[in-house]
Amino acid sequence: MLTPEDSTSLAEKPCPSCRGEVPALSESECLALKPQLHPEWRLEGRLFLEREFSFRSYRAGLEFTQQVGELAEAENHHPDVALGFRNVKVRWWTHKINGLSEADFIMAAKTDTLPDLP
Repeated sequence: MLTPEDSTSLAEKPCPSCRGEVPALSESECLALKPQLHPEWRLEGRLFLEREFSFRSYRAGLEFTQQVGELAEAENHHPDVALGFRNVKVRWWTHKINGLSEADFIMAAKTDTLPDLP
């Protein structure tokens, strides 16, 4: 379990594969991890981490969406992604446990390191 005192940033941690063997994070655990993310990430209860990214064009959003997909494949942890005209909404959650795990916070932090951010 990651704690706020952990010296390794979330984006530097490997994403643990979630097989449904871990319980969903509690509300207090989610609230303790959230400050380590970009402030635009929103907690939707204890179920989802969500952020909307704005882009100058549809093409830029499409390229970012592709990068999120490549990251998800590389880490074997997959978000819901919605591509709009000039925006992309990314929603991380652990499907197997129907809630948030440490992996979701790690992947949100890794999303923020992608090179084509607006």
